[in-house]
Amino acid sequence: MRFTRLLAVSLALVMAASGCTSEPTLDKAAAELQKDTQRLEVDSIFNNPLKKLRILQRPDKDIRCGKDKFNRALRATADYERVDEPLDVHLDQAQTLMENTLAQVLGYKLEFDFSQTETKEGRFIYGTKIDPDVKVTVYVAPEAPTWRLHAMTACLPR
Repeated sequence: MRFTRLLAVSLALVMAASGCTSEPTLDKAAAELQKDTQRLEVDSIFNNPLKKLRILQRPDKDIRCGKDKFNRALRATADYERVDEPLDVHLDQAQTLMENTLAQVLGYKLEFDFSQTETKEGRFIYGTKIDPDVKVTVYVAPEAPTWRLHAMTACLPR
């Protein structure tokens, strides 16, 4: 019995020391979103002037989303010029390129929606980071700008 109590107290202390019991804060999520902005700007694909990367909203301002809670947002566009190729091939390539960037460069876990694989009207890509909580949505459009990225932190206390 004494061993069980000692084990429970030890486990609680280890969890508290490692931060497992602490609530996430806006500062950590905002810092991650700012890193994503920088990674996107220096990425070998998106720093090419032909991609026309435009950061429309930087994640440097708090957005009120509840009582004493805030979030941050990143909005960006970029273009993937269509050459002499069918529209579905163009969308496939643009989608794959963005999925690779989100997963490999920015570290998002992607949600795959196989129902969009043949659509010519455009496609959505969804991704999430768990710690800190950041969600991204990218619309892959058949017209310029090809990529319309919107990433946002969870609604968190400061």
